Amino acid sequence: MADPNSTGDKAKFFPDTDVSQAASNSRRLNWLRAGVLGANDGIVAVSGLVIGVAASGANQVTILTAGLAGLAAGALSMAAGEYVSVSTQRDTEKALIEEEKYELEHFPEEELAELAELYAAKGLTPELARTVAEQLTAHDALAAHAESELKFNHEELTNPWHAAGASMLSFVAGSILPLLAILLITTGIRIPITVVAAVVSLALTGYISAKLGHAKPHIAILRNIAGGLLAMAVTYAIGALVGTHVA
Repeated sequence: MADPNSTGDKAKFFPDTDVSQAASNSRRLNWLRAGVLGANDGIVAVSGLVIGVAASGANQVTILTAGLAGLAAGALSMAAGEYVSVSTQRDTEKALIEEEKYELEHFPEEELAELAELYAAKGLTPELARTVAEQLTAHDALAAHAESELKFNHEELTNPWHAAGASMLSFVAGSILPLLAILLITTGIRIPITVVAAVVSLALTGYISAKLGHAKPHIAILRNIAGGLLAMAVTYAIGALVGTHVA
């Protein structure tokens, strides 16, 4: 006779036992991915900017000013964009919860039948699905519907301030290496050194993003590097062209 405490039996009779944990893990993974993307944007944006300015023949003070301005503008832009995006998501989640509360209050039987159908669709027999739905509804109807129907934990909504802060800090972190590289090297090789620093950073963010998404690292790394090199090449060409005409 199978052990009723085994993982398989728990998954069979209580299909949403681990939904909250899975949702929490998914949210953490999304924050990590957002952080990697923010760092990647910082690398490309700031390295492209300072390389373009350096190619125009600007001095170190001008490069520093442009780099810091780009870093600040990019970080704040990332933070504002992430705040607006996640705030919209949070508002949507709140609206869905309020709608679910209304339906549970005014149409309890229909909602119970809907919950049972969701469990039946996962493979439970209609009788067992009904029993599970009744027990979970009696325990916490809103939590049961949020997890099974809405696919998120109604007590752990996304936080726009966390998202904004993570994006801003990751952008700054990604910007630091190329900015330091072009400021600390004063010889004629400062642009190649900055490119190398940016490529190394892009390779690292590409590897991390691939590992987080269980993808092939070499594809993500090559994609990151190719996009970064293209951006730096374009800004270098613009800086060199402007510098030539101004001179």
